[in-house]
Amino acid sequence: MIDLLAAAGSAAAEPPAWTGWILPLGMLLILWFLILRPQMRQQKQHRERVAGLNKGDEVVTAGGLVGKITKVEEQFVHVELAKGMTVKAVRNTIGEVLSSRSKPAANDKD
Repeated sequence: MIDLLAAAGSAAAEPPAWTGWILPLGMLLILWFLILRPQMRQQKQHRERVAGLNKGDEVVTAGGLVGKITKVEEQFVHVELAKGMTVKAVRNTIGEVLSSRSKPAANDKD
């Protein structure tokens, strides 16, 4: 009789099998909301900025060079870094658009 009560008590004390998944799932949710989701949002914004590049935009390249776009091609943009000095850059290496055509770029001033 005592053996039956001990066996029933030990079986009731074990948690259900699904509780072992709570911690890993919680960690995955935290990883998703704190790291992956914001990174995906930043990548989407970067793709939109690169797709919207126009002639006359002042940009910063991934290398930190600041210049004005003089020509936009499918894969490349021509960036004027100083008067008469134009470089050809891969379109996806444009890190940030500082200003659009609404105001003159820094290298347009004499």
